[in-house]
Amino acid sequence: MLGSTHGTLTTDSRRARVIACGEPPAPAVHGRPADVDDLDVGGRPLHAAVPDLDRLFRPESVAVVGASDADGRPNTGITRQLIAWAERVGARLHPVHPTRASVFGIPCLPSVADLPEQVDLAVLLVADPLPVVEELAEAKVRFAVAFASGFAETGASGAAAQTRLADAAARAGVRLLGPNTNLNAFERFRDDLDGPAIALITQSGHQGRPVFALQELGIRLSHWAPTGNEADLESADFISYFAERPEVGAIACYVEGLKDGRSFLLAADRAARRGVPVVAVKVGRTETGARTAASHTGKLTGSDAVVDAAMRQFGVIRVDGLDELQDTAALLARARAPLADGVVVCSISGGTGAHVADLATRAGLRLPVLSEAKQAELHQWIPEYLSVANPVDNGGHPVGDERGRKIIDAILDDPSVGVLICPVTGPFPPLSDRLVQDLVDAAEQSDKLVCVVWGSPVGTEPAYREVLLGSSRVATFRTVGNCLAAVRAHLDHHRFVRAYRSPFDEAPRTTSPSFRKARALMRPGEQLSEHAAKQLLRAYGIRVPREQLVTSAAAAVRAAGLVGYPVVMKASGARIAHKTELGLVKIGLTSASQVRDAYRELTEIARYEDVPLDGVLVCQMVERGVEMVVGVTHDDLFGPTVTVGLGGVLVEVLRDTAVRVPPFGEDQARTMLTELRGRALLDGVRGRPPADVDALVEVVLRVQRMALELGGELAELDINPLLVLPQGQGAVALDALAVCR
Repeated sequence: MLGSTHGTLTTDSRRARVIACGEPPAPAVHGRPADVDDLDVGGRPLHAAVPDLDRLFRPESVAVVGASDADGRPNTGITRQLIAWAERVGARLHPVHPTRASVFGIPCLPSVADLPEQVDLAVLLVADPLPVVEELAEAKVRFAVAFASGFAETGASGAAAQTRLADAAARAGVRLLGPNTNLNAFERFRDDLDGPAIALITQSGHQGRPVFALQELGIRLSHWAPTGNEADLESADFISYFAERPEVGAIACYVEGLKDGRSFLLAADRAARRGVPVVAVKVGRTETGARTAASHTGKLTGSDAVVDAAMRQFGVIRVDGLDELQDTAALLARARAPLADGVVVCSISGGTGAHVADLATRAGLRLPVLSEAKQAELHQWIPEYLSVANPVDNGGHPVGDERGRKIIDAILDDPSVGVLICPVTGPFPPLSDRLVQDLVDAAEQSDKLVCVVWGSPVGTEPAYREVLLGSSRVATFRTVGNCLAAVRAHLDHHRFVRAYRSPFDEAPRTTSPSFRKARALMRPGEQLSEHAAKQLLRAYGIRVPREQLVTSAAAAVRAAGLVGYPVVMKASGARIAHKTELGLVKIGLTSASQVRDAYRELTEIARYEDVPLDGVLVCQMVERGVEMVVGVTHDDLFGPTVTVGLGGVLVEVLRDTAVRVPPFGEDQARTMLTELRGRALLDGVRGRPPADVDALVEVVLRVQRMALELGGELAELDINPLLVLPQGQGAVALDALAVCR
């Protein structure tokens, strides 16, 4: 059964309104009828439905199809583990096998049809799960797990078999985990650990082992969802479910490929609304990684730049390594919201402090200089010749007596400080023992985050194993890099959550008047001429220069007089992509004779290059601005995406762009600009005035609206250059290219 925290099922009155308007019925949202208010302008869902997965993880009854107790059979070990797991969760277990009377002393049933009760979960230990899934409908089984491989990960024929399996599960009303999954969901979780837990999602079970092992360090895990090929249940379903679980403090994911980009963003949105951090390793940063992931799971890895931007947009914290996944998820699960974003580094060595401070600053952390009053307070216990401005060099000896705790308390008492980081490069008893005990005791009495980097390569010291790992308040790391990355993620996450406004709440649900004007200009499967592309922009209120399309030299002269000298002349045709390279642009024309000559030259070049024209554009010449590019492309995973960056003829060389997946609001549009390396050009450099950033943001938002409304018909849009004029004067699209789907 699927549930949703948004809205209700479609009402009769609303359905009547849809039919009366002549619109098609709303599509299903995650298996249930969609309320029309749940859909955006493109008919896509705006809210993640939360599947009720309680009986998957905590079933009352389980059927093991293909159960075995025969020596040497792989199914025997699996059956034994499932029996033990069922006993731990309090589930009744029913072995199913056509030729066995019993398995491990438990009476065995010949088929699913012979089950004595409706079971919550069927675990399929068979090579071909399809026939069994088809039988599950009669038994009214709610969930099934398929371990078998040989599906989409093997190629086209396997993908077709996986589609048949998914269709069979849908017909049977069964939610399917797998195929190509494993036993990770049925691991033994420690039940003696307290505090917020990590919920784990992996497409490769082995890659989740390091996170699962965090339990040995005293960090609680609540669930493990090994999603495999995701024929039905996908990572997004588990993110949505875990985000609603009160015991979950953070969600850790190992993702090789996304089944559906939209579903992933909706799930991330739900987690962001709830303030639950999602930390993810996403394979596919390189071509080799993307290719290997596809062969493993059979899903798209997606354009990595788009995946990366989409994750940032919805607050998903992307990390590269499994060690980072461990440390970052552990910190985010357990740490309280920061009271300040200032970080202080305190060490027993000036060299260590300076090194860590450098790394922290480079990691984007803010290290405030402590006030003169606070420095004077610290110098009560630290010699005057040592620096205590931040980093704090305590000199070593004070941490061996009562002064150490006073130093720690004084730092934590500073209102500008939210995080204290103490690197311990190696054990040096008894000083190190006293230091870590003081840090643990101080952390227990403070609402601020205390982090310790235990640098010993051994890791068997009691100060580490017993004192630091025995504390639920101190975050302990083995490397400085992981500590700084986790602290940065912690501060960023809470900053993000405080400011988060779901873009799906403000996404357009109906088309604008611009849509009808623009749609009339579309030519399926064709590239529009510059003139037609600019008409498309004009339909959405994006400013273009004054211009006229002419087909004779005499008409060009008349048009120049109307447009106003100086003018620019361009050849216009659907097959022209790079006019400048072909010599099909003439600028700065100031007289009728120049216009006539330019017309003849442009048409002759076009004839020589065999480029068909629909005419020549005579355009207003606009100068003095910053050249930007704004565009729309279609991503296989996420659909339409919007890009903004530095434009002009060097756009392919500079590659200074930022991308977002619609819908997004004005705040995200402005954030895109801050991500550009050339952002300073908009602020005014070398005596130039600041550019009209507000107008640029408005163009980005109008292009986004176009992408949402024409997403199914617009394959590509490229406004280059968009000339952003000085502040208060707007922005003008000097050129545009549009390709219809």
